[in-house]
Order: sequence, then structure tokens, then C-alpha cells
Amino acid sequence: MESRIERIKKQLHSSSYKLTPQREATVSVLLEHEEDHLSAEDVYLLVKEKSPEIGLATVYRTLELLTELKIVDKINFGDGVSRYDLRQEGAAHFHHHLVCMECGAVDEIQEDLLEEVEAVVERDWNFKVKDHRLTFHGICHRCQSKEDSNTVE
Repeated sequence: MESRIERIKKQLHSSSYKLTPQREATVSVLLEHEEDHLSAEDVYLLVKEKSPEIGLATVYRTLELLTELKIVDKINFGDGVSRYDLRQEGAAHFHHHLVCMECGAVDEIQEDLLEEVEAVVERDWNFKVKDHRLTFHGICHRCQSKEDSNTVE
């Protein structure tokens, strides 16, 4: 985690920003909960446990800055809540998500599934693709297993 924070610090410096203690606390929470797709409020509550002096507005500003610098991706799964996801290092594109409509679980697909689609869009519509997001909504394997075991009884 230390080396990842150092690399984020360098990204901030290259854009003329500093890794302040408040920003570092926010980044640490995102790193510690990388799989959780936290909302700004979730991040704030976790930051507050470590650094009670940090306010909600500071966390919001930090998340917006990290989003602007493409360190973090701001995502919405259709429930009206913005969530924050650390961008994978070296990733050319945002990763894809599977959102369960039963339990709300969010799973990630790291594989880029849209390279061919991008090529068609760029060729046929003369549109330079910079990034893409793909979210599948359905029933996760965990909920399907529960349904299957309930049907057997």
C-alpha cells in the first residue's frame, strides 16, 4: 500500500497538487476498501475514524480532485448514489461491473471486453474513444444458488 500511495503522491505532484494529510487519509481508506465501491459518505465515516478533524466537505473535494486526475473513477449503479473506485494502475480503461438486482452486490470484471466495439465506433462514427463503462444488471451467482437451493426443498 505504501508504494501505491507514493505513486499517487507523484501523480498529484505532476499536476501541481500536494498529498496533504487529509488527502492521504482519504486515499488510504480507498486503498483499504478497494473492493467496496464506497460512497462519499462511506469514505467520510471511515476517514473520520482515523482522523476525526477531517470534515465531509474536505472528503468531497478530495474525491472530486482524485476523479479529475483520473486516480479514482466516479460511478453510479442506477441507485442515485455516486461511488468511488480506484482506477487500476496502468489500466487503459475503466473496468466493468456486474450489479446484482437481488442483493445489490457489485462484482468487477478486469478484462476489457469492448476493444472490438471501440474499433467499430472509431471507424464507423469517426469518434475517438477515450474511455468506456459497462455495467451488467442481473442476478449474481450467490443469489442464483440461494434460489436453486430454495427450489429443491
